[in-house]
Amino acid sequence: MLGDVNDRPKLWTLLQEVDCVYHMAARVSVSESVLYPREYNQVNVGGTVTLMEAMRDMGVHRVVFASSGTVYGNQPVQPVNEKAVPNPRSPYAVSKLAAEYYIKTIGALWGIEAVCLRIFNAYGPGQHVPPVHTPVIPGFLNQARQNGTLVVYGDGNQTRDFVFLDDVIDAMVAAATAPDVNQSILNIGSGAETSISELVHEVLEVTGGNPEVVTNPRSEGGLSRLCADITLAHEKLGYEPMTPLADGLKRTLEYDLANGGEKES
Repeated sequence: MLGDVNDRPKLWTLLQEVDCVYHMAARVSVSESVLYPREYNQVNVGGTVTLMEAMRDMGVHRVVFASSGTVYGNQPVQPVNEKAVPNPRSPYAVSKLAAEYYIKTIGALWGIEAVCLRIFNAYGPGQHVPPVHTPVIPGFLNQARQNGTLVVYGDGNQTRDFVFLDDVIDAMVAAATAPDVNQSILNIGSGAETSISELVHEVLEVTGGNPEVVTNPRSEGGLSRLCADITLAHEKLGYEPMTPLADGLKRTLEYDLANGGEKES
């Protein structure tokens, strides 16, 4: 059922006889959030509060919140663990951090168990691909297989932790029933640090394409390095990512080719 996360009557209908909620409703583009911070606050923060109120009204026991590794910002130590002080650098990251605080605080006040998963750069088959602000992996795969143009910003040495969708799902399923996770914040990533230049190489290998790779010296203003320390998620959830980047890219590409290419909206 489609609806607005700020629509409380619809939430009451959806939450009847529900024990655990996966809270994934959000606007998710870092660059778009710079242009529209008010909208990001309204959906990501206001929507979270509305959802928590509806959960309280309907007696929901636990919420698993899909937060983001972007809340860390630039950190001096990588991989970054959950004890690091957040340093958000975009309205999107701020909205995710604020939502974490609301979920944990009012969850404790109202007796709703709260688990916040800081998900790093998730990707996988069927990923939503908007016409602008396209996520890097589906954008690169699409351009490479069509021999288009891959744009690398900065020097290409900036790093990310790319985690395959199936691994994220495993973590979320475990978080719904795991004991002793109330009020927990857990990193969900691959635990591997990959530069954008290395990603380009992997994409070319898996697609066999011959796109033009263009370097744009202008930085997008993002983070220089980001990689998840997943030790705590392993201890609390038994989390163990199983999909190396090359395999995940291959599975994503195969799905896209079998389903007529990337999905746009």
